[in-house]
This record gives sequence, C-alpha cells and structure tokens, in this order.
Amino acid sequence: MKLGVSLLGCVLMLIMNFAADAQKQPADMIFIHGNIYTGATQVRDKVTRANPRSAEAIAIRGDRIVAVGSDREVEKFKGKQTQVFDLGGHFVMPGINDAHVHLGSAGLEKLTVNLVGAKSLDDMKSRIASRVQSASPGEWITGRGWDHTLWASQTLPTRQDLDPVTQGHPAVFIRVDGHISVVNTAALQAAGITRSTPDPAGGKIDRDANGEATGILRETARDLVESKIPPPSPSLRRRAAELALQDAAQSGITSAQDYSDWEDFLTYEDLENEGKLTLRISEWLPFNQPLQLLETHRAHHSEQDPMLHTAMLKGFMDGSLGSRTAAMLQPYSDELHNSGIPQYQQANLNQMIEPRVAAGFQIGFHAIGDGGVEMALQAFADAERYLKERNLRPGDDLRLRVEHAQVLAPNQFGRFRDMKVIASMQPNHLLTDMNWAMSRLGPERAKYSYAWAQFLRDSVMLAFGTDYPVEPITPFRGLYAAVTRKNEAGTAEYFPQEKLTIDEAIAAYTTGSAYAQFAEKDKGLLLPGMLADFVVLDRDITKVPPSEILHTRVLRTVVGGKTVYQSK
Repeated sequence: MKLGVSLLGCVLMLIMNFAADAQKQPADMIFIHGNIYTGATQVRDKVTRANPRSAEAIAIRGDRIVAVGSDREVEKFKGKQTQVFDLGGHFVMPGINDAHVHLGSAGLEKLTVNLVGAKSLDDMKSRIASRVQSASPGEWITGRGWDHTLWASQTLPTRQDLDPVTQGHPAVFIRVDGHISVVNTAALQAAGITRSTPDPAGGKIDRDANGEATGILRETARDLVESKIPPPSPSLRRRAAELALQDAAQSGITSAQDYSDWEDFLTYEDLENEGKLTLRISEWLPFNQPLQLLETHRAHHSEQDPMLHTAMLKGFMDGSLGSRTAAMLQPYSDELHNSGIPQYQQANLNQMIEPRVAAGFQIGFHAIGDGGVEMALQAFADAERYLKERNLRPGDDLRLRVEHAQVLAPNQFGRFRDMKVIASMQPNHLLTDMNWAMSRLGPERAKYSYAWAQFLRDSVMLAFGTDYPVEPITPFRGLYAAVTRKNEAGTAEYFPQEKLTIDEAIAAYTTGSAYAQFAEKDKGLLLPGMLADFVVLDRDITKVPPSEILHTRVLRTVVGGKTVYQSK
C-alpha cells in the first residue's frame, strides 16, 4: 500500500510550503496550553504517530493550521488581532471523520417514535400508543430502533401486536439495523399486500402458517409499504438535519461520509449557503440509480467544496446479521435453512459496476456476510478487468470499499490487500452483536468476524465509522470496542486477538477515513497545511485505562477554525 508514503510526503511538502509563508502574516487564532496529539497514520501494517514530540499549541489562519508546537513557538504567530484561546491543559486530537453515517434517517428518527432501547414488546407498544394520541386522522405512524434481540422473548413483533395500539393508522416501524420493518394491517392494505403478493427480488414477506403476512418485511420487501409513506416536508427535513448536526458536533465529529436522501443533501446545501453547516459532509449516491441521474447529481455541487460534495456510490450486497438477512456462504448456525438474502445476481452486478467506474465514480458496497463480501470482491475484480482491457482510467486509484465487512472467509483478507480494497468498519457494532454473533455464526466462522487486527496484519486500510443511527454517533464507544473487544460492562470478551492499539483505532477514525474519501492531504492530522478540524476532550484517551474511554466528554469541537460546539 502506498498510503503511508504518499500521505507523509504530502504532509512534509505542505509543512515546507506553509513554513515559508507562515511568518509573513499573523494567525487569526491561537490555541495554547494544550496536550496535543497530532495524529497517527497507517503505513502498510504499521500505525505510527505523525509527530511523537508533544505539542502544546496550534496557530490557525483561515481554515488551515499554520503552526503546531510549543507555546513559545506558536506564540510567534500572534498579532494585534489574533484571538488566543487557553486549552487549560486538555487533550486535543484530530477531529473524527465518521466514515459511515445516515444523518437524514438519524434526524428524522428523533422526530418520530423513538424505539431505541425498548426493553420489551410492551415497551415498544407503549411508546407507539403515546404517539398515536397526538396523530391526525389518517396520519402514518412511523418510528425506528426496535431490537427484538434485547427482549426476553427474542420474538419478532407482528401486525397483530401493532393493530390495537395504532388504532387504524397505517404504521411502519424499522428495526434498529434498518434491514427489516414491522408494519400493521392498515399499512399492508395501503400497499395492496395480500397472501398472493409474491416476494420481491432481494426481499421477503414473512408469512404465518396460513400464508398471511405477519407484518415483518425484509430488505426490498420493505419498499412495498415504505414507498406509500408521504415524504417528509422540507421544514421537517430541515429540523431533522439540525438535530443530526447537533449530535455530530457534540460527539467530536468534524467530517461525515453520509448516505441519506437527495432531498437531505439539498437541505445541507441550504444550511451551507446560510453559513450554518457545522459538519463536513461527503454525500453518497445510490448505486442503483441510472447513470445519467448520478452524473447530474454529481455535477450539481462542486466536488472541490471541502464542506459539502457528492462522492461514492453505495450499493447493498446483503442485509444484517441481527435480522439474519446478511448473505452467508454457508447457512446460519442458528437457522440452518437460511443463508441470508443476496441483493444481486453476480452477472447483473458486474454489468452495473462497469459503466459506473468508467464514469469515474468511487464504489462502496455494503456487505456484512461472507457471501455478500464475496459478491463485492468479484464485482470489484470485474471492474478492474473491465477498465484495464479498455485502457480506461489507467493507473487510477479506485479506492474501492466494503462497508461493514463483518464476516469474512479466511481467503478473503488477502484479496482485500491485493485489490487495495478499503475495509470501512464500525467497531461499535461488536458491542451490540457480541450478544448473539457466536450463535449466528458458530465458533469457527466467528473467528473471522469483526477482524480489525487481521485486516491490519494483511496491510488492508481501515476506515472507521459509527453507522449512526444504527448505533450512537459517539466515536468513543467504537474506540473502546476496538481496544478492548469487551462489552460495555467489561464482563465478556470476543476474540481478543483482534484488539487494536489506541493509535491504530484513532488512525482508522481519522487518517484512515480521510484516505477512504480521497482527503488525506487535508484531514486527519494536526500539522501545518491541514484543515483546522480538531476536538478537545476531558481526558487523554491515549493514556487512560481503556474502560474510561467510554466516559469521555467533548469540551470543544472545531471545524475549519470555527468552534461549532463548546461544553457548558
């Protein structure tokens, strides 16, 4: 892999250029008296700190860093108009670049029925009933976040469970992973789903012994009902975006790679035009959309805008482990008739990826099971062959990505390395999934799940994210999971040989995720020439006991030199 060499070379060049210019004019602001961690980079299978010498201060001009060093060194950049901020000895690190979020659905979730953490079916029904009391006649009732694996019964809800509390309103409630929904009878009727409705390609309508729909819709079957829900109004999307951005700022997220609706992107664009966008957003587009529409959307907004732009195309190979829809090469250990739900036939997928890579799009495929990963890797290999045979984009760095990559077959790690595929993963998923992953996978297959350290050993680039709102947006749960492989109580451990060091985990959340979006020249390190994106914490997460990482508080979040969040 050439990341380490190219990244460090670019950084050194930026430092020299800025050093020559830095003394010519004073800084706009200086942050002093800090404990500054300048960052870490992955070079092949090694992660090293970018500047092992401790720093105390940062000088900023515009939206870039012009100096990092001791208080004495940086105070040379102080002028009459320079603002000076005292960090009070607190720990400072590069801003988190969350490599996988869904801001639109996260914000809307806060404005609908919040089912996250519902401890039982009765708890879920109670929350729904409270919302129904204020609903207008005929209004759709929606919500998200239920997780039946947290319930004592571990039984999926049904339409019969929902009908009494929804009182005739059509209702749809999405599971926490976003891959199955439970709907009531009124919603099935609105979608025209009867016992004779066939399963759509890539989806499944669960049915009872009599062949009637139970209300559980898996993968693409969800669209049969959810397409009937009236879309959110612009004002509702605006409020949802503001709530999601607030969550990001409070959590130390300075950049996010987002998969939301096109209408959400237009909302972010409005916020940027008003000077109210507090997060750098790289927006993914749906892989399945027609190529002409994708190119139109790409051209809509400058790709060079460091605050907001469109980027990767995201496609779905499979579903999730929690709902047993992730595509597996062998059946689930706890459901021997089921190997998940693949979303494509391989030939069709290959046919679709070829013109998209030829048009210059980066591709990222959601793949959780080893069967889904296999489908993604075969498509990537076909795309590279297609480009080479036609001499298209020769020598280009494609930076193909697998999103999640939770379960791999042993021979797949080396193929990631050989094709330079990025493993875009979310270590916080382990905190939820370790409760049942072993039963889903069996002990032998589980050895190769959530295998962050194995990816590093095979020189595969890691990019970490949170998958917000599937998991909370705070990155500190993920950092804790990455370095401990333990549940939050510290009472259970999952294949500890896959632990990372704190430097390795931070690199994946910063320089690794920057590399995954072609932004390593601008983000991930606190060095001269880089964007002034950083976060101030209440503790030094590189030195505290790992259990304390979970309790980290963000004191200040800075994006491009502007404070977008400050703790009271």
